[in-house]
Amino acid sequence: MKVVILAGGMGTRMSELTKTIPKPMVKIKKKPILIHIMEHYSSMGFDEFFIALGYKGHVIKKFFKKKNFNWKVHLIDTGKNTMTGGRVKRLKKYLKNERFFLTYGDGISNINIKKLLKFHKKHKKSATLTAVRPPARFGSIKLKHNKVKIFKEKSKLDEGWINGGFFVFEPDIFKYIKNDQTYLEREPLEIFSKKKQLMAFKHYGFWQCMDTKRDKQLIEKILDK
Repeated sequence: MKVVILAGGMGTRMSELTKTIPKPMVKIKKKPILIHIMEHYSSMGFDEFFIALGYKGHVIKKFFKKKNFNWKVHLIDTGKNTMTGGRVKRLKKYLKNERFFLTYGDGISNINIKKLLKFHKKHKKSATLTAVRPPARFGSIKLKHNKVKIFKEKSKLDEGWINGGFFVFEPDIFKYIKNDQTYLEREPLEIFSKKKQLMAFKHYGFWQCMDTKRDKQLIEKILDK
């Protein structure tokens, strides 16, 4: 099964690291986060990748020219200013009429991809996303007349479920993406939700996105352990 990785964003929240490279090329433990993601899929037996390029896509192309992997890697320019849904739409001719995986190029996890696929097949819906509960960034307090009534240290359990990426899509996704300016997370997924065609595979294990330099440092600490 084919794996799409969205790797075209500008990474503006970590601009100190992404002035010269796209965010998926930011290194985690001397290796681009993009490669960590690809290695995880490959370890589960999925090794044909379609990388949707945008901002500084030439850096990713140059990297793969120098490096040899035992994977099929297709590097596709999907436009510098294209939104997430638009990037998927531009890959339609490569994906054809097949089910495919999709994830973001800036988040890593120990999710069991095989179980995700099995879950998706079992429910026979158009799309499945992976739901995760991120660790809280801050503790919480509740006040009454300046007195602390409840003090709670940060806890993973206090957070709600969020979209962690690691999707499985059926080819009907393309019907709901209008153009380059369509966000995958808006019209297509909202429509699937209303039509009861969107499932959530709950992942309780490790997951972390890399939005900031602080996130990068956190991932590196976790990998050290």
